Amino acid sequence: MIAVVHHPDYVAPAPARSTYQWNKNGLIRDLLRDGGDDIDWVEPAPCPTRWIEAVHDPDYVAEVLECRLPPEKTRRIGFPVTAAVAKRSQAVAGGTHRAALIALKQGFAANSAGGSHHALHATGAGYCIFNDLAIAADRLIEESAAKRILIVDCDVHQGDGTASLLAGRTEIATYSIHAEKNFPARKARSTLDVALPDATGNDAYLAALKASLPPLIDGFGPELILYQAGVDPFGGDRLGRLNLTLDGLIRRDRWIARTAISRRIPLASVVGGGYGVDALEVARRHVAAIRTLGRAFEKHWLQGEEAFLPLGRGATGVDGPTITQS
Repeated sequence: MIAVVHHPDYVAPAPARSTYQWNKNGLIRDLLRDGGDDIDWVEPAPCPTRWIEAVHDPDYVAEVLECRLPPEKTRRIGFPVTAAVAKRSQAVAGGTHRAALIALKQGFAANSAGGSHHALHATGAGYCIFNDLAIAADRLIEESAAKRILIVDCDVHQGDGTASLLAGRTEIATYSIHAEKNFPARKARSTLDVALPDATGNDAYLAALKASLPPLIDGFGPELILYQAGVDPFGGDRLGRLNLTLDGLIRRDRWIARTAISRRIPLASVVGGGYGVDALEVARRHVAAIRTLGRAFEKHWLQGEEAFLPLGRGATGVDGPTITQS
């Protein structure tokens, strides 16, 4: 069974004047339900306010929860924050934390939402309100669930909020592989950034990933990976520029799973970005990511590294990416 965390509040009514696809999480839920009886559904508790305030400015948290954001913050987020949107933001952060706890016990779990990696200390941005990745990582460290956590962000956009919120944390490392010329215009500094040129395809993308991520994992030694499995590197994505195919995304996720399994590192995934005219097609890409990861862990987690010999832990000679390590 694949553990999937989902809360009814993930499916919120679209606020006025919003271009975000608010039905995406409901479609992900429905596609997983229709795809078979191999999903172990878990409903999380909403994230306590004090957990959010440990990462975000308490005044900003109050603005969100009381639905009184100033216009400039509403513009940065990209839609108005209604009561339903505020409840959703708390539920999503609680869901990422719950998925991580499940993964620590059984190897893998997925949150059917989450990945709000642009949210900053005192404001949201880029469709992100509360940074569930940073909140979950901070809380897991605080409650001694894990001593070292690595956030692996494969969204097409840099995880600037996550990098900024967790800068200087020796027990949490951040990795972002993204399109160099895409949003945000001003990048933050992750523990390791891999900036790729426009039109990077499957092979160059995977080569850059394989060359850069294993040394960070092996040097840092995480006890848990939080994986932002954005599907917006897809070539047909409305906001992406990296030209991956569906097969390329599946190969990426399969390699991420194998890399974690071979090192006996539990992994919790979140949905991340994915945009397009056809919300159902976008949801199918997210479901493919969840099932690819979940099936790999189901098949190989108990076997560990022996399941993948010889695994092949990297590729060199990559043209194009800019790799920056702090």
